[in-house]
Amino acid sequence: MHCESPIKRRKSRQIMVGNVAVGGDAPISVQSMTNTETTDVSATVEQIRRIQAAGADIVRVSVPTMDAAEAFGAIRKQVTIPLVADIHFDYRIALRVADLGVDCLRINPGNIGREKRIKAVVDKARDLNIPIRIGVNAGSLEKDLQKKYGEPTPDALVESALRHVEILDQLNFQNFKVSVKASDVFMAVAAYRKLASLIEQPLHLGITEAGGLRSGTVKSAIGLGALLMDGIGDTIRVSLAADPVEEIKVGWDMLRSLKIRSKGVNFIACPSCSRQNFDVIKTMNDLEQRVEDITVPLDVAVIGCVVNGPGEAKEADLGLAGGTPSNLIYIDGEPNQKLTNENLVDNLERLIRAKAAQKQAKIDEDAKNIIAKA
Repeated sequence: MHCESPIKRRKSRQIMVGNVAVGGDAPISVQSMTNTETTDVSATVEQIRRIQAAGADIVRVSVPTMDAAEAFGAIRKQVTIPLVADIHFDYRIALRVADLGVDCLRINPGNIGREKRIKAVVDKARDLNIPIRIGVNAGSLEKDLQKKYGEPTPDALVESALRHVEILDQLNFQNFKVSVKASDVFMAVAAYRKLASLIEQPLHLGITEAGGLRSGTVKSAIGLGALLMDGIGDTIRVSLAADPVEEIKVGWDMLRSLKIRSKGVNFIACPSCSRQNFDVIKTMNDLEQRVEDITVPLDVAVIGCVVNGPGEAKEADLGLAGGTPSNLIYIDGEPNQKLTNENLVDNLERLIRAKAAQKQAKIDEDAKNIIAKA
């Protein structure tokens, strides 16, 4: 019932953002960006920790001023996740956060200023082995490109990116990744596809300014999903006008759906109809919130009736098929026990946690055996 993923990753150069590998054969990383005032150190630290707890691999922080740079240094000391500093215009900010322990600099070399300033930032990045992300955005294209193309286009985005790439090439600096973001799905997808064929560096994917939680999720899933299915992309950020934690959840849902990377519970649930023998929607809403802390990959099917229930449940690690007078639980594809609707969510949570613990123990045991044989 479940097909293997046919996706073949684009070959790219690998860089390190802190302790997270990006590109090459490394897992596609998931990241988000804080939306607190960076100078509010406690609020920013608290948000970064929530983003990390949701499953982020990397977090980006805007650093628009020297005061924010000093605050970044304080933040860096209080969190463990790799941090990217988002910097525009003032090269001195880049130099300062580099000394304060930044793991990656998000800049556009062309807007840093004169060649001497660009070289100073690149030299510092080289000396401290800090990668750079070139971040091109359709909303902030260079004026001459706006005039040349009349409006943002995929070719304009790529031309802008290649300009910045050329600057780094001339400085013999290859430790970088690139993004070419647009709010228009077709524009972003076309730009990334073209750029992927022209450079070997890793690509940071995103549909910028995608919208609110619902509309932005849909737009991002279409755009990033198309690219990921092409094998394009080494790290992703889902841009939502919402709590950054939601960006991480959506990012992981995308990777799980494409069988690229798994983490936490993957629910297979029916949309419910009059055949259901329990309230599927309420059950799912409660379960998703209760088991968000589980990190071990686990497939759980929650199906309201006997039409598709047994088939889906047999393919999952744990499955529930609605029935009368009792619902049937499957574990590892085999019927295991019956549950009534009374305390159904409590009992499901208990079974899911037990199965997750069992699966984690197996993962740990396999890891020990590999180490022992090495």
